[in-house]
Amino acid sequence: MGLALLLQGCGGGVVTTAYLSEPSDIGYHSYGPADAAPGTCWGVEFTPAIIETVTEHVLVTPETTLDDGTVQPAAYNTVTRQNMVQDRGEQWFETPCESDLTPDFIASLQRALELRGYLRGTADGVLDVRTRRAIQAFQHDFGLDSDVLSMKAARQLGLVAYGREEFGMAPQS
Repeated sequence: MGLALLLQGCGGGVVTTAYLSEPSDIGYHSYGPADAAPGTCWGVEFTPAIIETVTEHVLVTPETTLDDGTVQPAAYNTVTRQNMVQDRGEQWFETPCESDLTPDFIASLQRALELRGYLRGTADGVLDVRTRRAIQAFQHDFGLDSDVLSMKAARQLGLVAYGREEFGMAPQS
């Protein structure tokens, strides 16, 4: 969970923003969103909820000066509230199925990422941490912050052919 702390100027309050994330349930799934076509595989990326906690000191009674010159200090109450800045969300995206992630496919993926400057090292056909980081860096450039290979990325890397329906053509029977 990430946490950011900001000090507010004039109000004397503190704003704390918490990023509440899901457990690491990001991976390849044989299920997907409700409208997923049968036989397709999916990944999901969670967008964390952002909750802002605001603490303020609210003036109850102002400072006063008595007739004898004595100063009565101001009195304050501390009020804390939470605001939902952003609701939790999820982004489903189609992926190659796990059974398609053979060592040969992974090696081709690694070579494609290396050619584009996202990965260094030998194409060993292992979906390891360095390969996942390279996938995430590549996909981040088009708005998906996941280390799970999406079909969009696989197509852009030339690893998966486009289907006829993606070109507005009817599927072949």
